[in-house]
Amino acid sequence: MEDERHEIVGFLRQHAPFRELDEATLERIASAIDVRYCKAGTQIVAFGQDALFWHIVRSGVVEVFRRDGTLYNRLTEGGYFGEFGLLHRKKVRFPARAKEDTLLYLLPEPVFTELFEHHEVFADHVEIEDRTRLHKVVSRQEADNPWLSAQVESLLQREPVLLADTVTAQAAAHRMTEAGVSSLLLVADGSEAAHLTGIMTDRDLRTRLVAQGLPLDTPVAQIATREVVTIEAARPVFEAMTLMLRHNVHHLPVLRQGRPVGVLALSDIIRHESHHSLFVVSRIGRAQDVEELAALEPEVRASFVRMVGEGAGSRIVAGAMSAIGRAFKQRLLDLAEQRLGPPPVPYAFLALGSMARQEQGLLTDQDNAMILDDAFDPDRHGAYFEQLARDVSDGLARCGYPYCSGGIMATTPKWRQPLRVWRQYFQQWIEQPSPEGLLHGSIFFDLDAVHGRTAWAESIRQYVARTARQHPRFLASMARNAVQRTPPLGFFKEFVLEPDGRHTAAVNLKRRGTAPLTDLIRVHALAAGSQAINSHERLDDVIRAGILPPGRGEDLRNALAFLSDVRLRNQAEDVRAGREPGNSIEPERLSEFERKSLRDAFTVLSHAQDYLKYRYGA
Repeated sequence: MEDERHEIVGFLRQHAPFRELDEATLERIASAIDVRYCKAGTQIVAFGQDALFWHIVRSGVVEVFRRDGTLYNRLTEGGYFGEFGLLHRKKVRFPARAKEDTLLYLLPEPVFTELFEHHEVFADHVEIEDRTRLHKVVSRQEADNPWLSAQVESLLQREPVLLADTVTAQAAAHRMTEAGVSSLLLVADGSEAAHLTGIMTDRDLRTRLVAQGLPLDTPVAQIATREVVTIEAARPVFEAMTLMLRHNVHHLPVLRQGRPVGVLALSDIIRHESHHSLFVVSRIGRAQDVEELAALEPEVRASFVRMVGEGAGSRIVAGAMSAIGRAFKQRLLDLAEQRLGPPPVPYAFLALGSMARQEQGLLTDQDNAMILDDAFDPDRHGAYFEQLARDVSDGLARCGYPYCSGGIMATTPKWRQPLRVWRQYFQQWIEQPSPEGLLHGSIFFDLDAVHGRTAWAESIRQYVARTARQHPRFLASMARNAVQRTPPLGFFKEFVLEPDGRHTAAVNLKRRGTAPLTDLIRVHALAAGSQAINSHERLDDVIRAGILPPGRGEDLRNALAFLSDVRLRNQAEDVRAGREPGNSIEPERLSEFERKSLRDAFTVLSHAQDYLKYRYGA
């Protein structure tokens, strides 16, 4: 045993990350190491099993794989693997197999963790510092996430059933029956090369033909859905799920270079996902009154916790939660219109802030507004829309979305105005910036219509994209506002903690992290003329516009993704523990690895705020 320990020490001394450690530490490591022999082809660790050891390759060849089976790394003598699982939830994230006969040194998790947290030189080799480390963390999480790696075309079960849009409804029903499908795609002449003109489903036949008493020879184009939501075959699965949630559709045509190659059905998504967020949206759409909607709040929380627990990632979770919030608004508006009667003039109901950006967590209040047709007459129509807004706002409060403390709701008359007034609002906010206007701008420049004349919201976004970039004073004022909330880092990069509700010493990840990141990304997006709402999509436009120095855009993306992941994971832990979810976290409860990554993200934010002040003269 003594000779074996000396041999292990000699080996460790030759390889990073051990060669800089002192002799006593090497002796302690060697005493703790277990030796394992693996024949070629042997599975060493499997995805999801408990992570008990850090593995060092003494001799042989080991292949490490991603969750989807693709090769991630090939290791030889001196290589190591398993640190990601040890540092994240103590579960194996990357399966490994011996490619050749292999001898491994197995370092137990407690010894690895002690080395990582108390020996900086060891930690520096295991994971790269600062912005590179943060990028590594986020990219590893994305690489291991099947929602981000799996493409839509991988879920397609069969070729699409195409039909000319000139045939009758009866002929279309016969074709669906023969093919055994619940939907078919309409094209101009029935050929694969033709342009997609619509989609017809079983539901369309029931609700638009049979229920309306129309004859069987009704042209299929008359009952089909003509404004079709589609997705490209190479897009990730999570985008398909987000689209289906957002538009409440059960069939999503899949295109490749503009040609239909399949239809993604709700059942295909459900087979792929176990998060059940689509089920929640479906139940919201079937609810018959506010009581039924309010009863779904536990299911919303359960869906959130399940998604986080299964590693869905902040973009997927936040997109699903935003879609659920939109579904509540839409159903409450439907129920209100059933009770109050049809609206006397057209309107659009707006989602604002995080819901519009598709970045909603579990803890959120209701920010909304209403655009009314310019034919609106307060004396004749005012009472209807006031009651409509009240029904929706009260219903949202009962469903777990508290009233906005700042009154940014359609129940406030100022935020329930004709389209011409909204255009005046935005023109004044941009051309004559004031403290109050800038405060509103940080909310209302993130807007999206969830019901009614949705094109009105799009027209406002187009106006803002054209106009804001032409007003340097407005951009400078927005930039000044965006740097008011600074990251919680002291002079030596230690965390600056503050009292926050139930926490006595904590960091508010939203107020001091994700919110200021979102604010500064918004300023750059306005300068770039971007019409995007989501922060990640805005960053795409900002990077393409060349507004940021090379690499800074990806730094911001990684910082936002990491802070959002930690925030949502913390909220899920609160729910599991029976606590009300919050935005604060105590850094001392994190591992040293997570604390370093958190510090990296806040450092990126600090540097980004400095650049914002420089670029816009704030």
